[in-house]
Amino acid sequence: MTASDDSTTLPGGETAEPSAEALPFWRRKTLAELSATEWESLCDGCGRCCLNKLEDWDTGEIVWTSLSCTLFDEESCRCRDYDNRLEKVPDCLPLTPETVPGLSWLPPTCGYRLMAEGRDLYWWHPLVSGDPESVHAAGISVRGRVFPEDGIPLEDYENFLADWPGENPMEG
Repeated sequence: MTASDDSTTLPGGETAEPSAEALPFWRRKTLAELSATEWESLCDGCGRCCLNKLEDWDTGEIVWTSLSCTLFDEESCRCRDYDNRLEKVPDCLPLTPETVPGLSWLPPTCGYRLMAEGRDLYWWHPLVSGDPESVHAAGISVRGRVFPEDGIPLEDYENFLADWPGENPMEG
């Protein structure tokens, strides 16, 4: 959906665009302008960013695994200890308005990435649909597709490589 999708056709065929105030916050603000509540609501709950990724030291290429962080709740697709995650998981990287644009591993459907790229949220995003289960129903989330990292040696992570976390099922 683009801003013009919300326009109204007036008599004579002219188009009236909605006022900036009528647009949802993710279409009228930048990432840096979001309140803390708006920032948190931008997460769609897909859980893809909570999957372990491997980086090729020679090329810098990032590959996804189907192994989830030790704090990841596979049913809710949320962190079990969000407030303390940075202390408990040293390699957890917090998303900020400054870091998001440079994180190539963010899923192509990620609300933060979409906003940073000036794109709109998908129909299944809870902010659009009004339903936190829509991300799961649309097949975007990792629910039912991941394994916990606990007990799996790092050298075995390559046995869990997955392409789907970096794909956008809405395109293609």
